[in-house]
Amino acid sequence: MADSTRDLLAQLTVEEKASLTSGADFWNTKAVERVGVPSMMLTDGPHGLRKQAGAGDHLGINDSVPATCFPPAVGLGSSFDPELAQRMGRAIGTEAAIEDVAVVLGPGINIKRSPLCGRNFEYFSEDPLVAGWMGGALVDGIQSRGVGSSLKHFAVNNQESDRMRVSADVDPRPLHEIYLRGFAHVVRQSQPWTVMCSYNKINGVYASENPWLLTDTLRTAWGFQGLVVSDWGAVNERVAALVAGLDLEMPSSGGVTDAEIVAAICDGTLDPAVLDTAAERNLELVAKAQQRPPVAGPLDVDAHHALAREVAGRSIVLLKNDDALLPLAPDSSVALIGEFARTPRFQGGGSSHINPTKVDSALDEFVAQLGDRVRFAPGFTFDGADAALFEEAVALAGQQDVAVLFVGLPAAEESEGFDREHLNLPAAQLDLVDAVLAVNPNTVVVLSNGAVVTLPFAESVPAIVEAWLLGQAGGSATVDVLTGAVNPSGRLTETIPLRLEDTPAFGNFPGALGHVRYGEGIYVGYRWYDQRELDVAYPFGHGLSYTEFSYEPVTAETDETGQVIVTVRVTNVGDRTGREVVQAYVGLDESIVDRAPRELKAFVSVEIPAGMTCEIPLMIHRDDLAYWDVRADRFAVEGGTYRIDVGSSSRNIAQSTTVEVTGDELRLPLTMESSLGEVMAHPVAGPIVAEQLAAMQSDSSDDAAGGFLDDPMVTQLLGSFPIGRLTSFPGVGIEADQVRALIAVANQGLDA
Repeated sequence: MADSTRDLLAQLTVEEKASLTSGADFWNTKAVERVGVPSMMLTDGPHGLRKQAGAGDHLGINDSVPATCFPPAVGLGSSFDPELAQRMGRAIGTEAAIEDVAVVLGPGINIKRSPLCGRNFEYFSEDPLVAGWMGGALVDGIQSRGVGSSLKHFAVNNQESDRMRVSADVDPRPLHEIYLRGFAHVVRQSQPWTVMCSYNKINGVYASENPWLLTDTLRTAWGFQGLVVSDWGAVNERVAALVAGLDLEMPSSGGVTDAEIVAAICDGTLDPAVLDTAAERNLELVAKAQQRPPVAGPLDVDAHHALAREVAGRSIVLLKNDDALLPLAPDSSVALIGEFARTPRFQGGGSSHINPTKVDSALDEFVAQLGDRVRFAPGFTFDGADAALFEEAVALAGQQDVAVLFVGLPAAEESEGFDREHLNLPAAQLDLVDAVLAVNPNTVVVLSNGAVVTLPFAESVPAIVEAWLLGQAGGSATVDVLTGAVNPSGRLTETIPLRLEDTPAFGNFPGALGHVRYGEGIYVGYRWYDQRELDVAYPFGHGLSYTEFSYEPVTAETDETGQVIVTVRVTNVGDRTGREVVQAYVGLDESIVDRAPRELKAFVSVEIPAGMTCEIPLMIHRDDLAYWDVRADRFAVEGGTYRIDVGSSSRNIAQSTTVEVTGDELRLPLTMESSLGEVMAHPVAGPIVAEQLAAMQSDSSDDAAGGFLDDPMVTQLLGSFPIGRLTSFPGVGIEADQVRALIAVANQGLDA
C-alpha cells in the first residue's frame, strides 16, 4: 500500500472504514469527504458501456447514455484473436474514461457448460483456454485507458436458473481444469482491477463468503492484487463475506451492512484488521481511478462504429458453403427474407444492454450496395407465423437468383435471468426455410442467435452463416461477408450439437432443490463429444473461408523453460487473401488419469495472402499441460509422449506429431492405505520393498509361498492392495511395524 493510502486509512474511523465497503447507491461507492476520498462509479459492460443516465437498475430497463455496442462475447470469441479483443477493449476503456467511469463490469468468462444457459451470449467459449486468452486481452485493452475491469462471474456461474442460491456441486478436477483455469490465466497475466464474485454457491458455500475461493485461491495461489466486488445483490452474510475476502458490496444496503460490520468489531467477533484490509483495497482502487489523465470528449462515434463493424465481420462463422454459393455473385438478384434483416437483434437482454450510438441493418446495407437487385420480404414476425407474410416471402424467393434468409431467436427466448428450455428455432421460421428452399435451391440461411441452435436444415441448405449477435454494426458486417468484401474467418468456440439430448450436461442441468450436479466432470463441450465419438452438426473450432489452406508437417519440441514450441507451415492455396485460425490440440494416450482425446492448448489467427506460405509458431505453456492431481491437491504435469494435433477444428486435424514431456516430481506421502503398486513406484520405498520381496522368495523353503508371489494374477491383485492390509495375509511375511518404519523412511523430508 502506498504511503498516501496508508495515511488516509489511519485517519478513518471504524464507521468510515466500514462505509467504504458498500455502495452509496446503485453504481457509486461512498465518498469520505472529511479526508478527501471521492466516490467512484462502476457500471456495466462488457461489450460496451452501459452508464445509466437516470435511476439505476440491473436489468437494462432504464435508459443509458449512448455508447458503441460492440459484438458480445459470443461473437468476439469466434474471432479467436486476442489482439482484436484488446483493440475493442481499448475503445470501451476510452468511452468509459470520457464518461468518468472508474470500472467497467466485464468481461464475463464463465464456461458454456450447457447451450441452454440464458447468458451464453455474454460468455466466450466452452473451452477455458479461449475464454482466458480472449478475456485477458479485453481486460488489457480496457485497463490500458486507465479504467478498471471487473472479471466475472467468479466462479462456476453457468446457469441463470435459481442463480441467486443454487449450489454448483463440482468435483476438484473439473473445478480447477475447466471452471477456474480461465480466471487464473486472466488474473496472472492481466491483473484486473477487480474480480466480481458470483451469486451461486460452490459445493454448498456461497461464493461471496467462500474464503477458499476469494482468498486461498484467488489471492494466495494466483497472486491477485486488486479488489473483490460482489455481483449486485450477491452478499448473503456481510460479516462472513468480509472475512472471506469480499471487499466491496454492491449496490448500497442503505447502511445496514455497514452497521453490522461496526457492531461485529465492537462486540469482538470481527478482527479490526480484516476491515482495515478491505478498506485499504477500496482506497487503492479509488487512487487508481484518480490517476487516469483527463480524457476529453466527445466520442468519435464514426471511428468506434467502424471498429465495431470490423469486429463483427471477424466474428461471423461460415458453417457451410456448397458449390461456392457465397460470396454472392456480383450481378445476382437477391430475395432478402426475414424480419431480422430489417430489425436486427444485435445484443442480449439484461444488465449488458447497451444504448447504441447507431444501428446498421442488413436490409439498408444490401440496398446501398445492390440497389434494386435486392427485394425484401419479412416472412414472419417476432411473435410468430403470419400466413400473408409467409406466402409473400416464398413467392419472392422464387423470383430471384438467390434467397438470403435471416432466421434466429427472438429476444424473449434468451436473456439474463432465465435459461432456455430447448435448442430449436421457432417453428414458423423452420417452415419458412423449407418453403423457400423448395422454390429456390440457391438459399443462404443467416442465423441471429446468442447461443447455438439445432439446424435440422443443415443437410439441405447449401450455405449457412452463423452471425450470432454482432453489435450495432452487425447488419453491415454481415453484408460485407455475404458479398465477399470481408473473407469470413470466425470459428466456433462452442460445439453445435445435433440435439439437446447429446449435450454434456443433459440430465444434470439446471438441477433441482437448490443443487446442480456437474456430473459430466471434465468432459465439457468438445471434450464430451470427442470422447464418446458422437456425431455433431458442426465441431468446436469449425469455420470456412472463401479460400483454402494447406498444412505442411508439424514439428514440436520443448524449450529450456519446459514450454512446447509447435511450428507449422500453412499455405493459402486459394485466389484471395484469407485468415486461418490454426489450432493446436494435445492428447496423452497413456495417462494415469482420464483425459479427453484432445484438448486445445494453443491457437493463432493469421492472415495469409493468396498463394503465400507462413511459418506459424504456437507456444503451448507447460502449465496448460497440467492436470489437477486430487491426491496432492495441486496441478501437476504428467510425463510422457504427448500427441500434438494441429488443424482447423477439433475434428479436422491436418497434421500430427509427438513430443516428449518431462513430468513434475510428485512425491506423495505414503500411508498404510497406500497400495503396493504405489509403494513399489516410490523412489525410496520401492527399492526397499523389492529387495525384501526378492530375499523372501529366494530364502523361502515353502514352494507354495514362492508360487504365490510369482503368480502374475496375484501380483496384479496385490498392486492395488493397501500395503497395511498385506500384513494379515498368510505367507507374505511382512509385519505391521515393518510397514510403519518403511513409511516413515519414505516420508522423510515431506511436509505433513
